[in-house]
Amino acid sequence: MSVWAQEASESEKKSSCITCHLEMGDELAAPIEGMKEDVHDRQGLSCEDCHGGDPTVGFDGDMEASMDPEKGYIGIPKRTEIPQFCARCHSDPNYMRRFNPRVSTDQLSRYKTSTHGKLLEQGDTKVATCTDCHGVHGIRTAKDARSAVYPLNIPETCGQCHADEEYMQDYRIPTNQIEEFKQSVHGMALLEKGDQAAPACNDCHGNHGANPPGAPSIAFVCGQCHLNNSELFFESPHKEAFDEMGLPECETCHGNHAIEHPTDAMVGAGEQSICTDCHEEDSKGYVTAVAMRQQIEKLKSQMSLADSLVTKAERAGMQVSEAQFKLNDADDALIKARTTVHSLSVSQMSAVTEEGMKLSEEALQTGREALAELQFRRKGLAVSMVVICILAIGLYMKIKDVDKKHPLRTSDKLT
Repeated sequence: MSVWAQEASESEKKSSCITCHLEMGDELAAPIEGMKEDVHDRQGLSCEDCHGGDPTVGFDGDMEASMDPEKGYIGIPKRTEIPQFCARCHSDPNYMRRFNPRVSTDQLSRYKTSTHGKLLEQGDTKVATCTDCHGVHGIRTAKDARSAVYPLNIPETCGQCHADEEYMQDYRIPTNQIEEFKQSVHGMALLEKGDQAAPACNDCHGNHGANPPGAPSIAFVCGQCHLNNSELFFESPHKEAFDEMGLPECETCHGNHAIEHPTDAMVGAGEQSICTDCHEEDSKGYVTAVAMRQQIEKLKSQMSLADSLVTKAERAGMQVSEAQFKLNDADDALIKARTTVHSLSVSQMSAVTEEGMKLSEEALQTGREALAELQFRRKGLAVSMVVICILAIGLYMKIKDVDKKHPLRTSDKLT
């Protein structure tokens, strides 16, 4: 039976923990109140499953009997003991399988590899433990929108510590990550659009094994979502050069927490180009960047021209669905071309843009033919109208001529 359900039933007396804490009220009643929505409560677990002791005794006020260490009573664990405290169940595959066989049971071992876990072992009690992220009484599943570890809530959960300048001053790391993330392309997708496919802190840094990714591994982290970009980067000249200079791969060009939506202006030699941050004018990298940007712009220009003609023909009522399909395919080629930038290969870029140019040219030709047919139809209609008008005038003149030659008599008119 649910812990909270016991409170309102005659079976409340089965747990002296509930009875006593509710009677004492205030802060001591808070754990019982918090268990209303707790995931452990919903699985039928109660106070003694975590804290030990004997909930069947102590109704007479003898709390020592119910909180007897010999009966396994633990009480409130020390902060340094919390990970091990939770791991008594969560690291036991056989026990956890009873509730959810998909829940991983390696959280403790992973936590020990994290920055948090390592600092805790060194005696730093300020670092996050299980309860700082998941809560204490009132723990909800990660699928519950009210949970602190629900995807949309994770930035705020991490920010409780990482955005607090005073709390973080001993660690000498920035505290503006959360604010930057909120302004980033990832943050806006996650927090403003509610797109749970967008990454939160844990997607890049990890959950229980949270660590900042090292410079040589950032492309692997980003590659979890941006697979094609990552693969092209690993085959590009940048990979070896970045390794030699110790540069943090994707982060060097795109940043980390404040990642902006990439634009074509980032490539080439314009004012917004990031290529020129490293590559001097007339260098191999500079020439490559300019060439790739030119190919992208050429494809965009051809697509724009084709789209304008096809749209004009469609609005005029012409059938241009095939041309629209080709333009969609050309747009896919443009997207692929933008991804191919990470290869730093002009030949690879050309193969992609040439396919897009071919599709755009075919759509453009279809648009021209549709407009030409439209003009032909209009001319044909004009000629037809002229012929009809001439015939109508001729018929009218013929009728008048007949009337003059054979005027109707008065008696005929009356008839």
